[in-house]
Amino acid sequence: MIKLANLKKSYNKLEVLKGIDLLVQTGEVMAVLGPSGSGKSTLLRCINFLDKADEGVVTIGSTMVPCDKPNKRDVLQLRRKTAMVFQNYNLFRHKTALENVMEGLIVAQKQSKSAAKEKAKAVLEKVGLADKLDSYPSQLSGGQQQRVGIARALVLEPEIILFDEPTSALDPERVGEVLTVIRNIAKEGITMMIVTHELNFAREVANRVIFMTDGEIIEEGSPETIFSHPKEALTRQFFRRFINDYSYSI
Repeated sequence: MIKLANLKKSYNKLEVLKGIDLLVQTGEVMAVLGPSGSGKSTLLRCINFLDKADEGVVTIGSTMVPCDKPNKRDVLQLRRKTAMVFQNYNLFRHKTALENVMEGLIVAQKQSKSAAKEKAKAVLEKVGLADKLDSYPSQLSGGQQQRVGIARALVLEPEIILFDEPTSALDPERVGEVLTVIRNIAKEGITMMIVTHELNFAREVANRVIFMTDGEIIEEGSPETIFSHPKEALTRQFFRRFINDYSYSI
């Protein structure tokens, strides 16, 4: 479970998040939609304190962290409950796919190298990369690199996975293979928040959708409600731009 209360974040005088209140239930898949610059990625990064919000409270499970005075121990505990998949993979270039996935188990969870290796191999097989264990990032396509990134998140067995536009850096022909992996993860009941511009995918995989603009959530509901019956003009305008033959009902 993720609970955000009055989350605010500014860069100098630019308000990026303007008091976000949000509840994501355990096992829920939430799609975060909105135009570029609306605060979607900042929202994800503030959840696990990759960025520190200026105000508000982040709660994950039983761990509650006030953003203005975060306790280092509580932040570490919160981060251990989450894993993040980035836009640009963020793999170690000098490590193989297997070593990239093992890294968190060895460094963060202090597991033995042999135990980490077995777990990493199993998860790489799960994302369709059993034949790429010894390949370096430079030898992998963008889609394969992103699947290594997903495996690196999965192997930590987090309560929550945060996806920050996981297909935005991919060539169009590689998008499908990554979305297929995320679909399969969604079926396992892991709580997920997915920032994405893949609207048809969001409609298919999400239990709930939020639409952000200008640092605020202006609309929230089921995929059917948001896509077919949006209340806000800004939401309708956004969908018209990105979905062919888009129509809605009032």
